[in-house]
Amino acid sequence: MSASGTRPARTAALFLAPFFVVFGVFTVYPLVLSAILAVQQTHGPEHATFVGLDNFKALLGDPDFRKAVRNTIVYTLGSVFIQLPIALGLAMLLNQPGLKGRGIYRLIFFSPQLMGLVFVAMLAALVFEGRTGLLNVALENTLGRVIQPGDLLFWIPALEGVRWQMFPWLQTFIMPMLIVASLWMYVGYNMVYFLAALQNIDKSLVEACAVDGAGPIRRFWNVTVPSIRPVGSFVVLLSIIGSLQLFELPYIILEQSGGPQNRGLTIVMYLYQSGFESGDLGYASAIGWVLALMLIALALGQIWIMRREER
Repeated sequence: MSASGTRPARTAALFLAPFFVVFGVFTVYPLVLSAILAVQQTHGPEHATFVGLDNFKALLGDPDFRKAVRNTIVYTLGSVFIQLPIALGLAMLLNQPGLKGRGIYRLIFFSPQLMGLVFVAMLAALVFEGRTGLLNVALENTLGRVIQPGDLLFWIPALEGVRWQMFPWLQTFIMPMLIVASLWMYVGYNMVYFLAALQNIDKSLVEACAVDGAGPIRRFWNVTVPSIRPVGSFVVLLSIIGSLQLFELPYIILEQSGGPQNRGLTIVMYLYQSGFESGDLGYASAIGWVLALMLIALALGQIWIMRREER
């Protein structure tokens, strides 16, 4: 190869070098180190014993890990089947022709995303707290005068004798509370994706469907859903990946614990507790690799589904 031919290659390598250095230091090296830790049992940063796959075998029989997986799946299902339909509904409302103040509404719904999960968690703790929480105080001052403990509403055994001002959001209904808190955070965020997809729908398809006599429901299923399917698949995958990595929201609201009977324990919270509170970084690394494999499997499954739909 001539000198003139090697010069572009050297220039490209020079520009790519920073990326490979950063990728190697902050991605490849941590992955290799975590893989090594996953087959060890550690007692602090300086004492490690090789245990092979014992950490992964222990996870299979760990009731706390199973509880964390179950809680995380419940939260993920809530994110997909409650949060995303609400986001799509808001996007369809804002996509109505002739709607005034569309930009203001979009900003209002998206603004919680600008505050961050830590702020949302602190705000949710103030809202759902038992004695002085804003929600319980409002319920006590309104419904508490009409519906008394022992009425039909309180047929759940765990709520026997509970007053509105003591409604146990942070004790009995932790996962529903986390789902509601995340709605305020992420509905507007996902709404922006859906709104962008709706605005790119070919209007001639909608008009042709209307000329054929199709009503709003048929137009939605036959035109809107197929047109926004690529964006919808992306939003679903993004929501699932984010939900499986839930940490800050329950960690702050439940004051660094999993709540009563670990009702709010998630996979990442259990990873943190195992690695940084119990000191077993090997067990925590095994949890991390199980979570990583779950995410990889979901991503591959989503890609497979999208390719089948394109055929």
